[in-house]
Amino acid sequence: MRITLEGHADERGSQEYNLGLGDLRANAVREFLTSQGMQANRVNVVSYGEERPQCREQNEDCFQRNRRAAFTLNP
Repeated sequence: MRITLEGHADERGSQEYNLGLGDLRANAVREFLTSQGMQANRVNVVSYGEERPQCREQNEDCFQRNRRAAFTLNP
């Protein structure tokens, strides 16, 4: 099994900054998974920054939901 970890950020901050935050989030999850025994070569990381929000409201609850790492399974 291979997975892709997607790093996301809320809309506050510059696009470059948010891409960096998304990358940090996804890589933190990757490090955790590899520390639990998953092979590093089975995990891809991509950062979407603020490009794919789950919520578009302008409040803290929404900002928190947008700051996340998600994964997809790859065949």
